[in-house]
Parts: sequence; structure tokens; C-alpha cells
Amino acid sequence: MAENGCHIIPEEAPNPQHPPNKEPDVADGPGSCGLSESQREVLDRCLHALTHAKNDSHILAALLLITRLCPAGQLDNESLHRIFEAVGLNLPARLLVTAFRGSDSSGLPPNELISLGTALLAALSTDANMASHPQLLGTVPLILSILENGPTWTSEKSSGSPTINRDDESGHINTTDSQTYQVTSSGQKASSDPSGLSKGDEPTQTSVSMLDEPLAYDCYQILNAVCALPQGPEQLFSRGAVQALCRAVLKKQTLSCDKGLPLLGHLLSSSIRPQAWTKYSSDLLELLRIVSQNFCMATDEDRLEMCSQIPQFLPPPGDKPINQELKEIVRNLWASLRPLVQSKLTKDHLGLVFVLSACLLDLYGWECVGPPKICCLLVNRACVEVRMGLEEPPGAEMSPQQQHTLTACYRIMEAAMEQACSQGAVSNPAQVQTAITGLSLQQSRQVLGALEEAFSAVIYYLKQVDQAHYDDPFMFATFRSLCAWLAEETSCLKDDVIALLPCLIGYAKSHFKGGRKEKGLSDWMSKMSINNNSQDGTWTREAALRYLLPALCHLSAEDEPRRVLLSLDAPALLVDFLSKGWGSLRGQSGKTVSRDPGLETACSALLNFAITEPERVRSDPCFVALEMMLSEALPILLHKPRLLVLAANCCTLGLMIGRLKPASTEPVEPSQRRFFSAVLSFLLSAIQSGSASNTAQFSALWLENWEEAGELWRLSLQALGGCVMAKPWITSLIRDEGWLQNIFTLLGSSGKLPDQLSQDALEEVLCAISKQCPLCLKDIRLLVKGPSCGSLRCMPKLRKILAE
Repeated sequence: MAENGCHIIPEEAPNPQHPPNKEPDVADGPGSCGLSESQREVLDRCLHALTHAKNDSHILAALLLITRLCPAGQLDNESLHRIFEAVGLNLPARLLVTAFRGSDSSGLPPNELISLGTALLAALSTDANMASHPQLLGTVPLILSILENGPTWTSEKSSGSPTINRDDESGHINTTDSQTYQVTSSGQKASSDPSGLSKGDEPTQTSVSMLDEPLAYDCYQILNAVCALPQGPEQLFSRGAVQALCRAVLKKQTLSCDKGLPLLGHLLSSSIRPQAWTKYSSDLLELLRIVSQNFCMATDEDRLEMCSQIPQFLPPPGDKPINQELKEIVRNLWASLRPLVQSKLTKDHLGLVFVLSACLLDLYGWECVGPPKICCLLVNRACVEVRMGLEEPPGAEMSPQQQHTLTACYRIMEAAMEQACSQGAVSNPAQVQTAITGLSLQQSRQVLGALEEAFSAVIYYLKQVDQAHYDDPFMFATFRSLCAWLAEETSCLKDDVIALLPCLIGYAKSHFKGGRKEKGLSDWMSKMSINNNSQDGTWTREAALRYLLPALCHLSAEDEPRRVLLSLDAPALLVDFLSKGWGSLRGQSGKTVSRDPGLETACSALLNFAITEPERVRSDPCFVALEMMLSEALPILLHKPRLLVLAANCCTLGLMIGRLKPASTEPVEPSQRRFFSAVLSFLLSAIQSGSASNTAQFSALWLENWEEAGELWRLSLQALGGCVMAKPWITSLIRDEGWLQNIFTLLGSSGKLPDQLSQDALEEVLCAISKQCPLCLKDIRLLVKGPSCGSLRCMPKLRKILAE
């Protein structure tokens, strides 16, 4: 077997010959009291004795009578609760503290105090109110120390009460000025080895003190009861449970594989997963190494069963530095998973393989999967599974397990999309790890064909779903998958996609405006191990619309789908989204400001409407609201350099809308003047002067974002020219702010920009200003004659206007 010698498949833990103290299941008796009249009288008297006990001996005597004369299986819930309230948590907590302090006043050896204390806590923890009590939660570090190190107490040499504290590094419970010991189940002392077991060592009495199985079972009963609370995982994490349980497994402590590993898996499948991997990455990585070794060395049959546990112990995907040790673990897991991908499996087992494959792809893409043939086979099998699962007749029920399987298949398909759609070309070195290395053009086309068939089934499924099922998390996962496809590919299945637009817009709108159940969605997506890339890491009501935005950006650029989007009032939905996003972003400052790609994409889609649908822009009230929002946003965005791309989008969009509005006879509104003043400053900020006769340069901040902002800068210049023609008052603002003088000064003696496209755009706006305003024309003639300004050799159109 593997180095650690423990499977991750949970087994029945307690030894039937030494049953731990635990309350029976509801089916065993609670619900109807099976006590006789005489037993009830005894119970009442014992409860009276418990509530009026003067010391611990009286409490223990009463408890002993209850267990002897009133079997637990005959007690109803009310009677059990009365016992719990009468005993309380003071006694078991005091027993544990006494054992760890090493006090001799109790007359009992520490191991008996700990056994009795944990047994009482295990029984009390079956009541949810008791499990959530601060006093019980306060014993969790002691319980964890027992499970990790064995029962530990200290021999106090000095007078006074020792101070109990938890050492963050070792996990031991320590006392001031005392020597730490460990006690075996028989009560023998052994010196503590803080380093634990070396790799491959067997546990011994001198290195790790092993627990009795009933004691370990009671400890895990307490932890499981706490974990089942609404905030249980957080409560355990804050008390060091993740590290302690990891080390218990690595030390092969009693029941650590049967009980500790499943509990760890549950904790790491909850919301604490990212925090746990951030704080205890070395411990969790070592645990994952052991678990993966067991997986790799298991038989194929056992490996199939273990597939469901592996994802619990994988780190969350994200943009973290590559960890070579983790990468090697993932590579080894794929090596053991490849034979299963190629095997003929039952539907349930194939689903487990898909889920594990999806989780591994989330970490390192296709780099570690293996040869292109295996990658193509995995994608093809996932696509076939999706087609079979979604092309069921309408009304057919889908089991939760099947939903889990299909969700994993979606993630495999998403991982293959970019590679297939680019037909094997990887132009960006950052994408190498996600690409299927060595995929031929023919294989890429085959994958694309399989994906097309699978997404045809996705579209068919979404057509069948009515609004009553819009809260279904699986519906969201299916919608999300199709959006990922449409973000990469809109030419395939074009007619089907256009026909589905009412459903897609309706679904996104219902979540954005209807207040759907985000908590249930978040829990479900977490269980499906679907990573969320939103700004705050939570699933919010605009998540559906965010996923649809790239598709809307593509589709709004084409005539036929754009007409459908206009009929569905898509621009108003985008404006609402943009306004809400700006409201959240406006209050951020300094290092707290972060880019929101969703807002930039929404601007791009609206820009398509503004360029291609002028009449709609003039008549639709939503564009009036948008213009007002942009007038407020751009002056603020000027002072947020991290948001330069969003500022470029707002600038271009505002100018494109402004050029369509006729000049008004009314006085210019202050908001409009502020907006165009911000536009002039923003466009000027892109240029910096070159040296001597060299061409002018683009500023460093703009160069960092030029791939995204460069085209927007050129479009803004062209749109500014259109605004000058439509709103003559802008030329007065241009003169007041000295914009022309600043431009020619920055251009310098060469009069050139680094690229011809930018040069042409700048010349176009200068020509428009010259034609519209005689005073500006006169200013330009004077400026080009100045010693610091260059010739007009690079601007033939402007030179011609000046010569007239």
C-alpha cells in the first residue's frame, strides 16, 4: 500500500467490542418514550439530583443511575434534552482541562478524565444547541490536540494555576513553566516528539501516542457535530482543525483515515477552502501527496471509487504561482487516470472520472493530461455524455448525480474551446499550459465538431426550460457553459443561437432584476467545484448577465442578431448593468481599485449599438440615462489610472452618442462641459513628447494597455471630430483649454505619432476642428510656424486645408 497506509474511502470506524458513548439514532427510540412508570420516577429523581448536585461526584452518580436504569434507546427527545440541560457543559470541559493541567486533585488518572470528558461531550453534542454553545466550542482545540498527539497533559511543578494556551506551530496544549508529556491509552507517559513521524516510519509508543478507538470515535463525534452547524466549518477552521487533522492523518493516529480524512474533505469542500490552502498550504500539499499516492497505487476498481474523494483535497484554481510539487502530483494523478478515460465504464464510474478530470483541468489545463489522442478522447466522451444527458424527452427527471456529471463535462468542454476554436494555434505564451500541445489541425477540427454537436444539445435543453425552473442551479451551469462557447464561437449554430436569444436575455434579466436565490446557487456551484472569477468571489445576481456579456458583444456587431437584441430591449439591460457597476466602482480609491472586465465588455456591446443604430440611440431613453452616467464617470476616471481601459471605453461611448445629438439652442449644460473637458484631457494624456527630431511617443501607462485602449483612443478622436461638427461650442472649449497648442507641442518637430493609424485619426480631428472654427484654423496656422512645432509633411489633408 502507499506510504501512509490509509485509504480515503470511509469505513465503519468503531470497534463493536468497545462501543463509544454516543446517543442512538432517532430510529432507535427517541420520539416515543418507552420507559415504564417506575423508570420515569427514577429519571425524574435523577434529574432532580443532577440539577441540585453539590459536586462532580453527585453528578457522576446520578448519570450512572440514569444509564443503568433508563437505557438510552428508551428515552424520547424531550427526556434526552432534559438530561443534557441538567448535566451542562461545565463538567466535561472541567474534566478535560484538569487532565491537561495534570492536577492530582481529581483522584483519577488523566486518561480516564479525558475519556469521561469526551464521552460526555460526544453525548451532549448530539443536541444542536449544545454543539453550538461557546463552552463546547472552547474545548475544540483540546479535542484536536488529543486526536493529533494522543491525550496530553502537563506535570505542574510550581504552585498556582497554570495558563493553558495553544501553540500555533506544534498544535500542543501547553502550560507555563511545565514539561509536556503524552499519555498512552493505558496511562503510561511518553515524551512528545514534535516532529511527528518521518516518512515511511511506523508509529510507536515513543514517537506517537495512539488513542483507544472509543476515545477517538467520541472526539470525531464532537467535531462532526460542530461541523454540521450552519457556520461549523468556519468554527473548526478558526480553532486550527485543518492543520491538526492533517497532522493526525500523517501520523496515522487512530481513526484518522476512517474519520479524520472524510471530515477534512468536508471542511475543504466548504467556503473555507481558499483560506485553508492559503494558511496551511504545506500541510495540505503533503496530505494531497499521500492521498494521490494511495490513488496511484490502488487497483483500477478501488481507484474508481476513490475518484470521488480526490477533488476534495485539491487546491482551488486561481492565478497563483506555479507550484512544481503540486504540478508533479497532478501529473501523476493524470497518469493513473488515463487508463480509466480509455476504459469501458459504468455510467456512475464514468461520471466520477469526468468530475476528477474537470478538477485537474482547472489547475493546469491540458499540460499534464498526456498525448493529444487522450485529450481528444476525453473531450469526445464528455461531449457524448452531454448529448445523451440533455437530449432526453421533455419532462424527464435528471438525478443530482447526473447533473454533477454533466456539469463536469461542461468544464471539460470549456477547457477545450479556446484550443479548438483557434485550430491549434497558441499565439500567447501565457496560454501554453491551457493548450493541448501537439494537437493537429485535423484533431482540432474533430474536437470542434464534437463541441458543436454537444452545444446543439445544450441549446435544445435550454429551449425546453420554462421560467419556473430559472432558480435551478443546473440551469445556471448549463447557461454558463453555453455563454462560454458563445464567447469563443458565434458562427456555428448561428440560427439556433439567434432563436434562443429571447431565452438567454430573459434568463439573464430574471437573475439581474428578479432577486434569485444566490445563496443556494453559491452552495451548489461550490459543491460542483466550479470556480467563480467575480470581483469578490461570490455568486451574485448579475452573474448570469456577466457570463452573457462577451456573446452580446459579438452578436451586437451582426445585423440579424442585433435586430433581435433590440426587440428584447437588450441596450436598456446593459445600461442598468453598467450603472450598477459604476455605482460600486465609484467609491473605490487607490490600491482598492480593480478592473472589472464586465463593465468594459458592456461598454463594447453598447458601442456596437451606438455605431450601427443611430435612430435607436436618438429615441431610446436608456441612452439618455447612459449619457448622463458617462458625463459623471469620465471626470472621475481620469484620476484612477488602474481603470484606464474603462475610461477609454466611457470616453469613446460618450463621444459616439454625442455626435448623434443635434446642437441645442439652450445653454450648454455644466455636465456636458465637464465631460468634454475630461475628454480633451484624457485624449491628450496618451501622448508624450519625443526627443529632438524623433516622433512623439505614447505614455507608459497607455502603452501598458495599448492592445485594449489603442483602438478606443483612435475611435475617440474620430468621434470627437463628429462632435465638433454637431456641437460647434466644443471648439470654444478646445481654444479655452489650449488643447491645440498642447497637441502640437507634444508632436514636436517631427509632427508624427508612432503609427500611421493613430496619425490618421489625429489628423482627422484636426481637420474637423479647422473646418468648423475659423479661429481654430488661425491658431493652427500660427502654431505650425512656431520653432517648437513640426512641419505638416505627415498631415497632407490638414496642410491642404491650411493652404486654402
